Amino acid sequence: MRGAAIAAERAAKAGIDWQDCPADWGLEKPIQCGWVTVPLDYAKPDGKQIKLAVDRIGNTGTKGERQGALVYNPGGPGGSGLRFPRRVTTKAPVWANVAKAYDFVGFDPRGVGKSAPISCVDPQEFVKAPKADPVPDSEADKLAQIKLAREYAEGCYERSSEMLPYMTTPNTARDLDVIRAALGEKKLNFLGVSYGTYIAAVYGTLFPGHVRRMIADSVVNPSREKIWYEANLDQDVAFEGRWKDWQDWVAANDATFHLGTTRAAVQAKWLQLRATAKKNPIGGVVGPAELIGFFQGAPYYDSSWIPVATVFSKYFAGDTQALVDAAAPDMTDTAGNIASENGNAVYTAVECTDAKWPTSWSKWNRDNTRLHKDYPFLTWANAWMNLPCAFWPGKQQTPVNVKTHKGLPPVLIVQSERDAATPYEGAVELHERFKGSRLITEKDAGSHGVTSLVNTCINTRVDAYLLTGKLDTADVTCAPHATPKP
Repeated sequence: MRGAAIAAERAAKAGIDWQDCPADWGLEKPIQCGWVTVPLDYAKPDGKQIKLAVDRIGNTGTKGERQGALVYNPGGPGGSGLRFPRRVTTKAPVWANVAKAYDFVGFDPRGVGKSAPISCVDPQEFVKAPKADPVPDSEADKLAQIKLAREYAEGCYERSSEMLPYMTTPNTARDLDVIRAALGEKKLNFLGVSYGTYIAAVYGTLFPGHVRRMIADSVVNPSREKIWYEANLDQDVAFEGRWKDWQDWVAANDATFHLGTTRAAVQAKWLQLRATAKKNPIGGVVGPAELIGFFQGAPYYDSSWIPVATVFSKYFAGDTQALVDAAAPDMTDTAGNIASENGNAVYTAVECTDAKWPTSWSKWNRDNTRLHKDYPFLTWANAWMNLPCAFWPGKQQTPVNVKTHKGLPPVLIVQSERDAATPYEGAVELHERFKGSRLITEKDAGSHGVTSLVNTCINTRVDAYLLTGKLDTADVTCAPHATPKP
């Protein structure tokens, strides 16, 4: 794309004017912050420009050890990468070797955080609780949710219409190439986690010759058939599996949590809690929707297993305040509420603009009713979150056909077998599409985002790849990282 080449050339000339980060960004010295200018619309490189926030910390090793910048995206769509350099300031042991060789660079993608942020609804309205139970009891419940989805889509257009048509993964991949150029790097070193893997897949397809090293961790299925409607249905199935894994663990640790010694007993407690919250929201604010918002942390991340089980356990021991503190919105945290509304706005805008979505409610209704029967934990909550895409006011694109083009070097793919948010098939799909890639599977594990966990089998391979470019001669299966111990 000519526009991307023009923008990259300008950025290479301009560089980045690195300064100490603004005090309210929460990024301590020696992290520095700056801006990279990109076109809103790459078809019009001389048209309206937007500024993207970037930050960095220099490599911790010698000048001779330095291999350039490692750029990071944590996912979303809608996640901010600005906290990435803090892995160095907080001395995260897993990243110590890589930090010797690389500057750690984070950025807010277009529309996110400090980078021309978009919004769809007033943030205080957005976080207000309790919301309606996502699981509908009647047609009237569904109609109410359809109305909310339509209003949300309209709100995005009212508040952010100028940005919406350009909130796509291919544009974020082009922005990434402009950032590469602004950093003075001939080739990109990139670590993408979750949705960041889809940015990686699209970048690798559009700019194969610009990739030096690339890691895709916890992979979004890049198939055009899956982006994005089907991908979200696949999540519902995977979440149910991981939810059961967590319940098994809670049951095995009954001596600590006292929630039952079998999965069925733990599930009964969950249903009891849900029914109570539906009848009378706990503390007036925690209903079933808020419960799902909090409890889905457990199937997402093993690091949430103990905190979620602890709150769950306290509730049944008579301490309801712990649950209110954990699951209810904090209306006084206006900055946090702005961030969470913005994250949801970007999530919606990117997914709705990236691809065509079914517009027939009967299809949504049929698919989600069917899935809910066997996979009730997340299905309807996920459906309502994505339904604005059925009413999207802007043009919807055709997803990039992710595949290998000349010049693409070997990519490292890392995936846990039981990941809920990005099911395992996604990693297999990307592996097939990127020739010469290597897949590391963390067996019998299901945490989302594998590269930051302590698992020597994975950590040593990530280090070896980023430091030397070496990959195993075949795909690798690693034993799981340690299960949390209460």
